[in-house]
Amino acid sequence: MVKKKRLRLIAEMARKIRAYRELKSRPKESQKYALDYDTMKRPLTGKMLPVLAWQDVRKESRLFSLLASMRMFGVGRLFTRKSWLEDHSEPSYWQVTKVKVDYTAENMDHGRAWGVFTYKGKQENEVKEVEKVMYHDWRLIPKHMEQQFKDFEPLPELPVRYVPFPPLLRAMMLAQHKKEIGSVVSEEPALPLKRDVALNKDYFRRQEQETQRTQGTEV
Repeated sequence: MVKKKRLRLIAEMARKIRAYRELKSRPKESQKYALDYDTMKRPLTGKMLPVLAWQDVRKESRLFSLLASMRMFGVGRLFTRKSWLEDHSEPSYWQVTKVKVDYTAENMDHGRAWGVFTYKGKQENEVKEVEKVMYHDWRLIPKHMEQQFKDFEPLPELPVRYVPFPPLLRAMMLAQHKKEIGSVVSEEPALPLKRDVALNKDYFRRQEQETQRTQGTEV
């Protein structure tokens, strides 16, 4: 007979209390990402920001530093990042749809935001949480430029016609080429994904007739 497991109510309650205290003792976002702009260190951890980020920290803004000064916390507006503007010619931006502000922060410049992401002109279909809101490179897209960002149409992607050979087969082909010709292949061998001829019955029939014409019929 299987022995029933006895419920330990007091132990279960103690476990929940410990989990709740651990959750309450976690540092908030405003404490975790607080920054001393004189020393460029985070007071909570004592870690210093990378030197390459100091210029952006002094000149650029975090996302919630922009949202906190806007009507309705910027819901409906478009935001981009300095790194996207420098790295891509296609527009990349977030359209904010929901904001949850941390009202315990000193300037209400911390919290969470959700929106629709457009990367290189391609808009995603689902709403998701905005990433890296604490980075100091966010920029507000002016109203008169929003339609220009939205009307951008990305170029169609070219179909993939060639793929690299598997590593072992590639090594065998390169070794065979070097053995026969005595030199290294100048171009990387690639495997075509589309055949130039249609492998139907007529194709094999013509191949067989060509072989018989050149070699003759077996006796």
